Amino acid sequence: MSKLTLDSFKNKSKKAKKNNTNFIKVGLSTCGIAAGADTVFNVLKEELKKKEINVPVLRCGCAGMCYAEPLVEVKIEGMPWIIYGKVNEDVALKIIRKHVARKQVINDYIFSIKDE
Repeated sequence: MSKLTLDSFKNKSKKAKKNNTNFIKVGLSTCGIAAGADTVFNVLKEELKKKEINVPVLRCGCAGMCYAEPLVEVKIEGMPWIIYGKVNEDVALKIIRKHVARKQVINDYIFSIKDE
């Protein structure tokens, strides 16, 4: 195994970003889990599997907006990079069925739109 240098880390990060143009991240820190993020995470994964959509669902930590948990960050090519808040099971299904599958933004749950 080779030694990880700053340059090799930057190269790996660039490759990972290039390969992950589409992803869904769920905040699974303590505040997220307390608000039901673990359930949301499972619903997202199951619905993607049912619909045979290949988008990775990733775990991440606290984004600092505990009041808006569960938070779900969605980056789909051709769509704005959005963080949805107060996501429950129904909203999670809408994220997959509308945002991911039909490329429609779900306005009522947007907490942030990120710049790339």
